[in-house]
Amino acid sequence: MSENKLADISTEFAVSILKLTDGIKGHYSLSNQLERSGTSIGANIREAKYAHSRPDFIAKLQIALKECYETEYWIEIAQKANIISDDTTKTILHNCGSIRRMLISSINTAKDNAK
Repeated sequence: MSENKLADISTEFAVSILKLTDGIKGHYSLSNQLERSGTSIGANIREAKYAHSRPDFIAKLQIALKECYETEYWIEIAQKANIISDDTTKTILHNCGSIRRMLISSINTAKDNAK
C-alpha cells in the first residue's frame, strides 16, 4: 500500500472529525480533544513521509497510531454520553479502525525492512 493512500484516507478522516465536532455543542473539552487527536493522525502520517531515517519514520507512524487509539476513545465517550448517534459512531469507528490497521501494517513492514 502506498503512503499516499494512507495520507489521503487520514485527511478525509480529519475532515469528517471536524464536521462531526462542528455539531457538538456544550462539550468544548470533548470536541477539542477529538479534533486534536483526529486531525493529528494525518499530520503525523504526513510528517513520516519526510522522516530523517527509518526509526524516525516508524516513530511518526507510531505516534499516528497512538492518536488513532485516542480518537477511538473520545468517540466512544461521546457515544456513551449520547452526544453523537450510534450510526455516526459506527461509521467513524469503522474508518478509524481501517486507518489503525493500515498503520499497524505499515509499521510492521517498516520494522521488517529494517532487519
